[in-house]
Amino acid sequence: MLGIDAAWTQQEPSGIALIVDNGSGWALVEAAASYAVFLPPEKDAGPVVRHRGSIPNPGSLLAAATAKLGAPVDVVAVDMPLSMTSIVGRRASDNMISTLYGARHASTHTPSMTRPGKLSDELREGFERIGYPLTVKDPVSRALLEVYPHPALIELAAADRRLPYKQSKIRKYWPDVGPVARRANLLQTWSDIVGLLDVEISGVTAALPLPPIDARGYELKAFEDALDAVVCAWVGACALTGRARAYGDENSAIWVPVSSST
Repeated sequence: MLGIDAAWTQQEPSGIALIVDNGSGWALVEAAASYAVFLPPEKDAGPVVRHRGSIPNPGSLLAAATAKLGAPVDVVAVDMPLSMTSIVGRRASDNMISTLYGARHASTHTPSMTRPGKLSDELREGFERIGYPLTVKDPVSRALLEVYPHPALIELAAADRRLPYKQSKIRKYWPDVGPVARRANLLQTWSDIVGLLDVEISGVTAALPLPPIDARGYELKAFEDALDAVVCAWVGACALTGRARAYGDENSAIWVPVSSST
């Protein structure tokens, strides 16, 4: 199971996570904050200090994942608008998720011809060419799915509303406290999410140690991207095992886990 927190532009890094059913449940194989870290290192390449964006290559990503697993990937779950036809605006899937989760502050962002635009088309087409077509219902092995972490985390946490875990929005989340308290609140939210995911996927806590409270902004973003990728992989696992629903139509669908309390 491959989860990708795909950036809507090639300038921003994309998180990627790989999980496997080891016979006693799902286990995390790897979580990375960019494609470059997940892929085999280039010759003479030094350690990645700051993650950069790049154009995703589905073939290379699946080859790397297969090498790490020792077996083919079943499902690729991507946090990016995907559609059988070119995206020009809001889709049925966007509207359905926003209707269901808007009151809980988890509406979808509106996609357009430019964001993600061509990047979305090429990602979908690239996976389809190598045998992973976009799937809007009844996923089976070798499928590409669209997922969305905000409603997924609402269901995972059985929360009343969207979890405050985006580092770029901490001033909005906690306007009445100082910077250090905001950081502390963010790290606590991340810790809670990691703990919940670790119940579903063993090894998450060990693989995602929290950054220090004085970490730089790009270091916080790298952690967040890797965390989102693990959420994507978890949603893919839920879909494959019948624990997720698809919201959309014949052109696009966003998969959301069914709450364990449902």
